[in-house]
Amino acid sequence: MIAFMNKVRWMVKIILPFYLLTFLSLSVCAESAKSILDKAAATVSNPNGVQANFEMRSKQFGNTTGSISIKGKKFHASTPQAIIWFDGKTQWTYMKQNDEVNVSNPTEEELQAINPYNFINIYKKGFKLSSKKVNNSYEVHLKATDKKRKIQEMYIIVDQNSYRPTHVKMQQNGKWSVLLISGLKATNLSDGLFQFNAKDFPQAEIIDLR
Repeated sequence: MIAFMNKVRWMVKIILPFYLLTFLSLSVCAESAKSILDKAAATVSNPNGVQANFEMRSKQFGNTTGSISIKGKKFHASTPQAIIWFDGKTQWTYMKQNDEVNVSNPTEEELQAINPYNFINIYKKGFKLSSKKVNNSYEVHLKATDKKRKIQEMYIIVDQNSYRPTHVKMQQNGKWSVLLISGLKATNLSDGLFQFNAKDFPQAEIIDLR
């Protein structure tokens, strides 16, 4: 009986603090990762809008470069292949080669594939977060808690000094895509920029996919 009690005391003194320390360390790590993304999101959340350049490398979506303007959930992107408008609900995609415009209500995953900054709207729910330092940046790892979610993993690289996101790497359908971001700057954008104007493309065929 005495031996058993001594064993219990040993577990309380040694093992329990160890597990508590481990739990607290994991909690601090998760909190730190969310704090990093909160600050990164703040750099993009200028109420008047921001602009940036990007490069996408993807086996699934192909490789391209372009520029993007963002205001809240709205964005306007331009690449050599297409121009995209999104007003927070409806997306218009003008395909230059075919002179046609596809109209849709995109999903979260579709938006992430197009808008490198869409992470600011999705990281707060449905992902486990962890982070580590890599050179002069933070690498934040997002792991989906729902296996049915199309985006299962993401890595967001955030500059340690400015908290600006510089890379977004995501996994969709078992394939990885990488978005490189540069030249982020605050600017004043009109709401009209994020809506397609048919008068500017009078010959384009409009295809409504909603």
